[in-house]
Amino acid sequence: MSARYRRHVTLSHDPSWPRAGAWPPLEDGRWDAAILGVPAFRTSLSPTGAGATPAAIREALRRYSPTLLGPPPVDLNDVLRIADAGDVAEPDGPEGEASVRSTVTRLRERADLVVALGGDNSLTYAVAQGAAATGLITIDAHFDLRDGVSNGSPVRRLVEDGLDGRRIVQLGIADFANSVAYARRAAEYGITVVTLDDLRRRGAADVAAEALEIAGAGGGPLHLDIDVDVCDRSVAPGCPASVPGGLAAWELRALVRTLAADTRLHSADIAEVDATADAPDDRTVRLAALCVLELLAAKASGKVTS
Repeated sequence: MSARYRRHVTLSHDPSWPRAGAWPPLEDGRWDAAILGVPAFRTSLSPTGAGATPAAIREALRRYSPTLLGPPPVDLNDVLRIADAGDVAEPDGPEGEASVRSTVTRLRERADLVVALGGDNSLTYAVAQGAAATGLITIDAHFDLRDGVSNGSPVRRLVEDGLDGRRIVQLGIADFANSVAYARRAAEYGITVVTLDDLRRRGAADVAAEALEIAGAGGGPLHLDIDVDVCDRSVAPGCPASVPGGLAAWELRALVRTLAADTRLHSADIAEVDATADAPDDRTVRLAALCVLELLAAKASGKVTS
């Protein structure tokens, strides 16, 4: 990968305004959440610098505070034990996917939630398997049911490896971004599809409740795939496949927090952001960083109210 993410900004220091993202490395003991970089990019269907994105998301997290306003206001770091597990060095290919799978499995033994920072959408395959997910929810404009091995095939690969298609729910599937052949494949697999129009019409709470009921049927852990290219291209220019008319940033954030509040959700990935192709204001990477915080906020809210 020739392009690298190079934007570094000196941020102000205020001891009364802590910043998110300065999480310690993973050590012994139990953790509420572990952050893992999975910079997959080699099988992408379009040229991408997504391998630079985990580092960029970590940098963008420093622009935000870890505070939920509540009421009462809560610092995520006071409620959750969060660790940064570093990156999987070479996540692509059979050996790389095996490394991702084993790393996620080890992290799940010690952390309630594993958040994988992609990388292109191919990471969903190994991350979901490593987390032993029995149900899958995707927030994505695309089915990801293509033949072969690429960022367009993780859902098909998971089904072929044994994941029950009847426990897969795909939210935000868009017109003019898919084919009839793959729509038929989704139906053959028994996948529940909620189109972008239906998602907007019904709202996050209603759609999330249905998705969790279907994906969670029969028990077992759930995995959430957050493909940022589901968003409108104006807020996600760093996603090669984002299109005009997708979700607004707030809609994606609301959906992520609503889904992540379910106690059966133990792993998530954030995919398809190319930090090297982002707008000068880093808006796509910053949205990806906020998705990390929304995942953590959902888990923290459960602890505060329990």
